[in-house]
Amino acid sequence: MNNIREIALKYFALDERQKCRCGGGHEICLQCKICRADDPDMTADSKADLARYIDHTILKPHTVSQDIERICLEAKSYKFKSVCINPIFVSLAYSRLKKTESLVCSVVGFPLGANLSEVKGEEALNCIRQGAGEIDMVNNISSLKERDVSTLINDISTVSDICLNKDAILKVIIETCLLTEEEKIIACLAAKKAGALFVKTSTGFSTGGATLEDVALMRKIVGPKYGVKASGGIKNRKTAIKMIEAGANRIGTSSGVDIVKGMERTPPVIV
Repeated sequence: MNNIREIALKYFALDERQKCRCGGGHEICLQCKICRADDPDMTADSKADLARYIDHTILKPHTVSQDIERICLEAKSYKFKSVCINPIFVSLAYSRLKKTESLVCSVVGFPLGANLSEVKGEEALNCIRQGAGEIDMVNNISSLKERDVSTLINDISTVSDICLNKDAILKVIIETCLLTEEEKIIACLAAKKAGALFVKTSTGFSTGGATLEDVALMRKIVGPKYGVKASGGIKNRKTAIKMIEAGANRIGTSSGVDIVKGMERTPPVIV
């Protein structure tokens, strides 16, 4: 495994004399936009009510209003943490959930992360104005691959500044399936430094989803004061529990009902 501390020193302008207070694997203070060292831990309990860790998700391009009505009803019934939807449905979802315990989460720069930062910012702001309490943005994967850390941080900061100003939670999707281990570390450090509260494994639209190894690595990098969302390929209760045990405190899935009911849904076998 790559040394997280060494990578932090290599790609971020840090003062080795300033020690990390938030428990992150980088050990040296990242001088984050928001210091969360005194915040409560965000680690999860796999024996607790799984529904409160689930972002009940529907992001398919052929989604229609009837689908949003259904998942909002399910969210209210099972008390899911949020519904995760595309921006065009935020207003509808908020109208159905505003008096419930479930939040509206919208994706931004989805699914490639290749939008201009200004566009991501405007998209996030519009979603929040329409009722989104959480934003899941895709980071600039191209800048990450090129080790252009400044552009990567600025991209996230454009959205995090808006979220912080509007009291919304920001999760940064790093798309782990496309990254080397070093890139996963850089992406998590950049998200943390730029003011995001969560790092998230996957869009569910690329070459792979969440793995236990990636979740454990991400938790080690960010430490206990930040969130880790596992998403992509989580279809049943057993897998969800394993993700939480590995370090996730949020689960993104379209199988939320099956998970809380304990049904063992597995992907179809393609022959």
